[in-house]
Amino acid sequence: MNLAPDNSPSSSLLRQTLFPLFLILACPPAVFLVWYTNVALDGSVAKLGELLSQQGIWMTIQLAWIPYAFGSATAWSILAIFAGIELALMRWLPGKPYQGPVTPAGHVPLYKANGLLAYSITLFLFLLGAYPCQWFSPTLLYDHFPDLLGALNLFSVLFCFFLLCKGYWNPSSKDAGSSGNLIFDYYWGTELYPRLFGFDVKLLTNCRLGMMCWPLLLLSFAAKQGELYGLSDSMLVAIALQLIYITKFFVWETGYLRSLDIMHDRAGYYICWGVLVWIPGIYTSPTFYLIHHPHDLGPFWAALIFFLGTVCILTNYWADRQRQLARSSGGQCKIWGKQPLLTVAHYTTAKGEKKQNLLLASGWWGISRHFHYVPEILGAFFWSLPALFVNLLPYFYVMFLTLLLIERAFRDDRRCAQKYGKDWDEYCKQVPYKIIPHVV
Repeated sequence: MNLAPDNSPSSSLLRQTLFPLFLILACPPAVFLVWYTNVALDGSVAKLGELLSQQGIWMTIQLAWIPYAFGSATAWSILAIFAGIELALMRWLPGKPYQGPVTPAGHVPLYKANGLLAYSITLFLFLLGAYPCQWFSPTLLYDHFPDLLGALNLFSVLFCFFLLCKGYWNPSSKDAGSSGNLIFDYYWGTELYPRLFGFDVKLLTNCRLGMMCWPLLLLSFAAKQGELYGLSDSMLVAIALQLIYITKFFVWETGYLRSLDIMHDRAGYYICWGVLVWIPGIYTSPTFYLIHHPHDLGPFWAALIFFLGTVCILTNYWADRQRQLARSSGGQCKIWGKQPLLTVAHYTTAKGEKKQNLLLASGWWGISRHFHYVPEILGAFFWSLPALFVNLLPYFYVMFLTLLLIERAFRDDRRCAQKYGKDWDEYCKQVPYKIIPHVV
């Protein structure tokens, strides 16, 4: 089976070889350079530029990455314990069975919906072990952060190679295959829904490891600032907003299992390395910066930033919930107090079966086809804003997220146009803008 082009980059040399190879080689040092800039260069991108001009790229990477490239015994122990706990929670916690969408090959992925409970228990165990029981210092994750990044990177690179081989020789379902290009297969993946020992790989890597380590790192960063300088209101606001966002994610986890990441992106370097290394290294970087740059926002500004950030995060959830409700009810619901405007989009599976989906053109989805990306970007901006505007680095994640979601909007539109044909054209007449009305 050939990897379908509707859910992957085009088959050009640039897309199939050069661009994936560039990301595979460039992303790991980028993560360490962000960390190094925070701890050794006062969070200054200008100082990083000076270092690069004086030492060169390779020498700078050697300073930032090479000492931590293999992790440490402590880091590997932390990761092993963390992964073991999350695997146990996935397997043993109660949860309703949940079916994902039918794949082009007719496979129906099955999950256990216990993400919110696993999230709550994970945070409880960390706080219990760090404070009343004192099994470890609450600053443990900060203290070993570069070693953790090194161990995560090494594990992820090898794990993605294992997934590549598994997809070639022992795929979990018929939704697997090769593009004929080894580099692209490693980058993009060969299986849509790989499973290992009964565990869904993408649910494990994306939700229970990548997203689950994010709040633990935040708590450790807060503990470190409290130890060094006292806990600032800027740190409290930034962490509170991120915890709301992460909690929202686990409340909505079954909705995420119907997102582009799960339904169309295969389990390769792009997804698995990204969630295991990029999330802890980059998503947490605004808060990491705040550790050594505490600001006193004052009650008014702290409350205003928190309020605006919360509104954005909840609006993002509200939009996702509207679409989920419209589809689960077959359109028999109210969106903003009215019957929803829907387009019935028909498509044909790889087996030749005729199917249909409901495309919502009411509520937030009547503003633009991907309007929910706007409050998601703004939410990230507001939890970065407590760092103020002394340095650019705390806003690297916001800039990355903006580019990621714009590219995703265009990619999703191309996929939908190919999948639904004339029905998609009709939907685009009802909702003519991709993200921001009259802009894009």
